[in-house]
Amino acid sequence: MLVYLDVCCLNRPFDDQSQERIRLEAEAVLLILERCQAGDWQLLGSEAVDYEISRIPDEERRYRVFLLASVARARQKVNQPVQVRAQELERLGFKALDALHIACAEEGGARVLLTTDDRMLNTARKIQGDLRVRVENPVLWLMEVTTGGSAEDDAGRDSGERP
Repeated sequence: MLVYLDVCCLNRPFDDQSQERIRLEAEAVLLILERCQAGDWQLLGSEAVDYEISRIPDEERRYRVFLLASVARARQKVNQPVQVRAQELERLGFKALDALHIACAEEGGARVLLTTDDRMLNTARKIQGDLRVRVENPVLWLMEVTTGGSAEDDAGRDSGERP
């Protein structure tokens, strides 16, 4: 399975881990990367990821994020079709770099693009029918693919509701 992690995900393990959500997302990202290194899944990198990493001001953090991104064995170039698609996605409401990540994930054949960016996730949910790649939070997606269910189903069962 081909997965795409945006730079928000790749940064998450180096964020302040004092908040539970950040800690959970960091752990999910690291588990996903472990599965990619083990060969269970494949990480799709891109020129968009490389560009965004190059803009990280802190040199040590930039290097550490680059190391995580280097797990990618497949890479998508920002070619003409990607640029055209990114412009379409911008018109649908995505920020320019988010649109570029989605376009790279689509063109590269990723099954899912993972992000911790709530704004990007909300925009993707609103227009998911116009997307050619699934956009998800890494924690929820990892729970789904490793248990065969979804976080919403689990929450419903815990509260006594029937899914």
